[in-house]
Amino acid sequence: NGPNDLWVDKKGGIYFTDPYYQRDYWTRKKPEIEGQKVYYLPSGKGKKPIVVADDVAKPNGIVGTPDGKYLYVADRVRNKTYRYTIESSGKLSGQRAVIDQGSDGMTLDNHGNIYLTGKGVSIYSPIGVLIGHIDVKEPWTSNVCFGGKDRTYLFITASTAIYCLPMRTKGVD
Repeated sequence: NGPNDLWVDKKGGIYFTDPYYQRDYWTRKKPEIEGQKVYYLPSGKGKKPIVVADDVAKPNGIVGTPDGKYLYVADRVRNKTYRYTIESSGKLSGQRAVIDQGSDGMTLDNHGNIYLTGKGVSIYSPIGVLIGHIDVKEPWTSNVCFGGKDRTYLFITASTAIYCLPMRTKGVD
């Protein structure tokens, strides 16, 4: 449909979201695949992607925890961010809504806090409590990640610019 965001696990497998957002420059006018899902592409030559979550309406932002135990997936239609348990096979189980906000893109810091984009950047604790908001004077923020030598800078992509903020926390590996 339109692979959007991805997260690479420690085994080299790739989790990715596949929402459908019609683009003006596309010649096709409808989705090629029924449903909007989350897929996992295991590492290795000749591997094929498998559906790991079809219980979302429009998955978009995605990020996993550094220990590989959990995967967060934002659903833009339901305006929720879900946490899944990652099984040893790469499949997901135990969908649990942790935040009543969807997201275009997301990242985690080394305290397990979750950063969601949209109207600025909202920061939630690991249990889903809003603990901060970064106001960005733009119509939309589309993605966010930590970077720099020590991952202490937060990069925010927005409608017309990219912003970089020094942070007192670090991003995860």
